[in-house]
Amino acid sequence: MRTAKWSSIMLLMSATPVVAGLADEDGLAAYEVCALCHSLDGVSRMAKFPKLAGQSVAYIEKQVRDFQSGRRDNDGGQMVSIVSDMSDEDITEAAEWFASQPAPLAETKIALGSGKRMFSEFGCADCHDEQVPDAVKLTAQHKAYLTKQMVDFRDGRRANDLGGAMRSSMQGISNSDIEQIADYLAATQRMAK
Repeated sequence: MRTAKWSSIMLLMSATPVVAGLADEDGLAAYEVCALCHSLDGVSRMAKFPKLAGQSVAYIEKQVRDFQSGRRDNDGGQMVSIVSDMSDEDITEAAEWFASQPAPLAETKIALGSGKRMFSEFGCADCHDEQVPDAVKLTAQHKAYLTKQMVDFRDGRRANDLGGAMRSSMQGISNSDIEQIADYLAATQRMAK
């Protein structure tokens, strides 16, 4: 039964762009609603939707709550619309589901430049090293998503970072440097849990 329902949802998704309220979400678990954009395994197929697989529960919960409260809105309103009615239990259920999924695979078709060096030189590794508990995991993420988020932090379109750390650290970083860092992160395999 669940497979048939999921197949119907996937068919609907392939025929039309996903828009909040487009699909009948009645009877779906919270993580299944999120999967309409982020995929059931948390490895979204479209670069505008981040890969949630293997992220920490705390990070996913924070982002959803930031969209609910208006602290984050740099996505054109899609997430705000989708998560507006999620309960605390729904948020935790979805976050735990995606955190429990295996990490995504790195993009293998990206040519690496000096992004690894820049990632260290600009201090990104201080907070985003995979050894830091509950830090957002950036490796094996969509390059286009990473690029957009870094530019949005730099340019003030995204401001839900703790203490303004991302906005501060992104100041003065060129689009070219951001592209190189995004290349490196997208092409780097995430460590296993």
